[in-house]
Parts: sequence; structure tokens; C-alpha cells
Amino acid sequence: MFALTFLGTSASVPSAERNHPALLIEAAGQRMLVDCGEGTQRQLLRSGAGFRRLDRILLTHAHLDHVLGIPGLFSTLRLRQSAEVMMVHGGPATLETVIQMLAGLWGAGRAPLPVEFAPLAAGRFVDAGDFTIDCFPVRHRDTDSFGFVFQSPARRHLQPNLLAALDVPDGPLRGELAAGRAVVIDGDRTIDPEDVLGPPSGGRKLVVIGDTETTEGLAQHVVDADMLVIEATFLDRDASIARDYGHLTAAEAASFAAASNVKQLVLTHMSGRYEDEEILAEAARIFPNTRIAADFDHIVV
Repeated sequence: MFALTFLGTSASVPSAERNHPALLIEAAGQRMLVDCGEGTQRQLLRSGAGFRRLDRILLTHAHLDHVLGIPGLFSTLRLRQSAEVMMVHGGPATLETVIQMLAGLWGAGRAPLPVEFAPLAAGRFVDAGDFTIDCFPVRHRDTDSFGFVFQSPARRHLQPNLLAALDVPDGPLRGELAAGRAVVIDGDRTIDPEDVLGPPSGGRKLVVIGDTETTEGLAQHVVDADMLVIEATFLDRDASIARDYGHLTAAEAASFAAASNVKQLVLTHMSGRYEDEEILAEAARIFPNTRIAADFDHIVV
């Protein structure tokens, strides 16, 4: 299960209702940010999420509307005497931007709290047991941008009717079967896990893509996702402007979701030039199960 709290859903220019981009994701007791736009620390407070157990930031790219909140957040965590190491993941050029930003405030190689910078390369970079995170390159205006795939594994559960039919008693033997190991009953009867386990169920796949100028080549990472979070900065009538600025239209995002067999589409990075209803209408004509993210929306996958 993944719990998402949208802390900022605006495009590059914020509004009274929408802060700069940031998304809090909670999974298996861990809490991490995807991007950290200006004002993210206040959004964490306003959302009720607070700063507890926040120890990882995943950066889609280095544009300032996605990273400028890092110094303020770090300063506050220092004042709260946080001793946790903050892991910051991003493309090499993205991390260099953040390192230089911090150096300009606290000096070269220094930060107000313990921090480790982990350069991204395509593939898996977190395996927490209960979930994994993979990344993949995204094209956006010559940046080293990345999208992220969060997955929790499907699990197989013991089926009571099968256990009863095979007279498997309660207790340790069932635990062994649940762990995938065969057991012997009554000294001569072997029960294989395949005899009592049901089909895999419960796995979840969440894909988060920040700014992107195209969806070309991304389908293999998005296919069959339970939820896709992706930008939709422009409407189709302004597709030429979208190309100039390296962004998608709502229609393009919806078409991509439909072609990738996504279950739910959540659009973010909203431009103040449009009404939400316009954006939703354009996307929903193509992919009905679409919603527009608003600041402080909470969604569970």
C-alpha cells in the first residue's frame, strides 16, 4: 500500500491554492518526498504530516520549482535537532545543483544536517523488502530527469478450504507452508505449498513522473500501473506551446494512460492559465478514470 499526500500541485508559477511541486509518499512505515518545491516545509505542517521520519527525497529534476524548498526544510530539521541522515536521490546534474545551492548557504561540502547524495541510474535503487523503487530516464528540456516506479509485491495466502480438505492442523505446519516450505503430516503425507496457497494478490504499482516533454519510450515502465501521477501543464489547443516548454497536454497524458492500461490517472503540475474543469474534461474524454490533484489531497493506492 502507498499513501500519497499532494503538498504542491502547481506548475512553475504557484497560486493561492497551489504550491510548488512536492509529493509525500508513505509506505511500510517509511516517508519520502518526491520533489521539494519552495514552501514544502509549510505544506508538510498544513497537511498534518509534519516532519517525523522524513529521511528520503527523490528529485525528478533540478528546475528550481522542484528543488528550492530543500534549504528551508533542512534548516527546520536542524532546529528540530534531527539526527537522521537525509538521503537525496537524483540525476548527477540535479544533485550538483542541490549541492551548489547548499554550499552557497553553508559552505562547500556542508549542510545543516547529515545528508547523503545518491546519483540515480536507470533501474532499482531502493529495496525495502515491503516495497521497491525503480527509476527511469525522462526527457525534459535537456535535464537529467527521472520518473519513479514504486511497487509492493503480490503475496500468496493460505486458503482455509484447501487446508481443511487436506487436514492440515493449526499451528507451525501452516506457518511453514505460508513460508513456501513443504511439510510432512502423520509421518508419511507430504503437503506442498502449491497445494494450499491461492493465487498472488495484493501487489501495487505506483508510477510518478514529473515534468516531461514526451511519453515516448516510457510505456514499459508504466504499463499496468494501479496509479499514474503525471504532469498535464497545457491543454491540447496549446500543444505547440507545450512543446516549446517541454511539457505534456492533458490529452497526451490521458492517451498515454489509456495505452498503458493504467487503472487510475492523477494529473498534477497545473497551470493557472486554465480552469481545473477544462483540464479534467479534456483528459476524461480519453481516459475516464482521471482526477486532478489539489494541494493536500490524500490518496491511498
